[in-house]
Amino acid sequence: MILIKLGGSVITNKRRALSPRRKAIDDIVKNLKKIDEPLTIVHGGGSYGHYWSVRYDMHTKERRYDPRGVSIVKNSMIELNKIILDSMVKNGLFPYCLPPTDFMTGNRTIAKKVKEIQKIAKSGMIPVTYGDALWYGQNKTYILSGDKIMTHLAKTLRPKLTIFALDEDGLYSDLKSRRLIEELKGERPPISDGNRMDVTGGMARKVEEATKIAKTGLRVFFVNGNKPERIVKAVKKKTFQGTLFKVN
Repeated sequence: MILIKLGGSVITNKRRALSPRRKAIDDIVKNLKKIDEPLTIVHGGGSYGHYWSVRYDMHTKERRYDPRGVSIVKNSMIELNKIILDSMVKNGLFPYCLPPTDFMTGNRTIAKKVKEIQKIAKSGMIPVTYGDALWYGQNKTYILSGDKIMTHLAKTLRPKLTIFALDEDGLYSDLKSRRLIEELKGERPPISDGNRMDVTGGMARKVEEATKIAKTGLRVFFVNGNKPERIVKAVKKKTFQGTLFKVN
């Protein structure tokens, strides 16, 4: 199985609320069709869920957030998910919508349900899930990010390759110049380019989750989702144009 995260910055225009990048989504889907492996897809919220969670001051910490905000975040993620599902069906793929509540309880995974995802993927359908606002209990909710879902799923499903499709060339803003997204410093995570780094914001979370996954012995690959042919090359030819995480 191949586990792929479609970053919110790839599938939406984060500079404008509720703005899907439909061509980018279609291009990714058309390339996914070239992969002869069971797939599971996770996608982020971008200018949908992320936009509203910021507006209503919602975070990954379990708290009593504004019920209106929770509802709007969830509704917006359903809307974005439908755009992705429609693109897959239009291009001849068979998505199986899988809200995170199907395999999560509180902030924990339901192991039996996660294992069923692999069976669904092997059946010829493609499980598609996404970051969302989830019920925690005691009138509390929290934001479960797509990056965190990747770690939850990877630990149980043990995919051949875990891919994060970003709006950058891996941890570089450009592969030719090798210019890093941020000035990197501090401790070095286990990645193949060997540079020291301390990145911030969404990228920091991705690096953190990717490192957790890599430490379980799995390969993790950061790739530019705007060039989806690189996803195909990584899976079929084991050619990695991006950042490949390794355990030292």
